[in-house]
Amino acid sequence: MTMPGNELPEDGIDWSLTTWEGARREQLRRWAALPLENVIMALEEMQDLAELLGRTPDMGKPSDATSGAEPASEADAARREDP
Repeated sequence: MTMPGNELPEDGIDWSLTTWEGARREQLRRWAALPLENVIMALEEMQDLAELLGRTPDMGKPSDATSGAEPASEADAARREDP
């Protein structure tokens, strides 16, 4: 994406997109150009991936950080308090 009146260099690369800010701007521009259906589908896929990555590899259960479960030390303390 070039400014009006600016032409791409001979190599055809828009070097303004190679900075962090330029890459972010391009990412937002492309996201905004997506149809709503594609945006919703992408968000659902990101949610599924986040849930998958939040599971512990050995048990297949959500980790304590994502499940909202009490840490083991608090759970043990609660059991000791109950007669």
